[in-house]
Amino acid sequence: MDTAGKLEAVEQYLLELATQRQLSPHTILAYRRDLAELAALTGAAGWDTVVHADIRRLASKLHAQDLNPRSIARRLSCWRGFFGWLARSTQLAANPVDGVRPPKRARSLPKALSVDDAVHLVSTPSHAHSNPEPADLCNRAMFELMYSSGLRVSELAGLDVAYRKADPSAGAAASLGWIDLDAKEVVVTGKGGKMRKVPAGGHAIEALAAWLAVRPSPSDGSAALFVSVRGARISPRVIQTRLKQHALRVGTTVNVHPHVLRHSFASHVLQSSGDLRAVQEMLGHASITSTQVYTALDFQHLAAAYDKAHPRAKSK
Repeated sequence: MDTAGKLEAVEQYLLELATQRQLSPHTILAYRRDLAELAALTGAAGWDTVVHADIRRLASKLHAQDLNPRSIARRLSCWRGFFGWLARSTQLAANPVDGVRPPKRARSLPKALSVDDAVHLVSTPSHAHSNPEPADLCNRAMFELMYSSGLRVSELAGLDVAYRKADPSAGAAASLGWIDLDAKEVVVTGKGGKMRKVPAGGHAIEALAAWLAVRPSPSDGSAALFVSVRGARISPRVIQTRLKQHALRVGTTVNVHPHVLRHSFASHVLQSSGDLRAVQEMLGHASITSTQVYTALDFQHLAAAYDKAHPRAKSK
């Protein structure tokens, strides 16, 4: 079978994906590219002659070309779907991609700021005037609380000033998260609907008190703790944008997003306490495995301290 004949089958498959499964044009384009690559890699061999060993060889070839494991996994997934379609529409004996696994992805470490950089980021005002605007106080409270309590940005955005019961007549649901200034803690509902309490540090409490003194009443009738300049509950996207702009203003040299503060919180608490279980509970991780990645960051911190301080750490 020539390449043109093989690509004709690909176009029939893509047409079905577009019309019946209604995949996006972007996804169809990616599939077309991956299947065209497969047609070229298999040469003159017809689709019905491609076997398991051929796919394994192609996957190994892609890996040898330094293609990252995620990209190889995407190609295999695309190819598997195509051959599955061929098996349903032709006399294809078996799906040759079944059982072929991509190379394992190296687990990347989360990016965390140093203690000094994190403190500088959340404590340095981004305004140059002595009388900060409400938006400045709102930012300071949000950033201090994110770093102080390791909150996800969605958890931060969902906080209310205090717990509010559900009011069906007003269409208001019960609070999913709120602050308790007296107890110096924040209650949030994380992934899987799991609720947890996390301590809030003194600096975060002070920043929250300053914000609450000027916080306007939410225009949407909610009890939202953090509101935008228009008075509506602030969105995670706005928080992300404000944090990035603030980091640029105060001279932070790395790309900062809300999860960097969460990673920094976890890393710094672990460095100080060594209590992995406590960090797991404060982060709201269902499994300790998710938290163990921070032990690698902790080791990096210790290794850096050793290299800097030990008289026999560096070779001549």
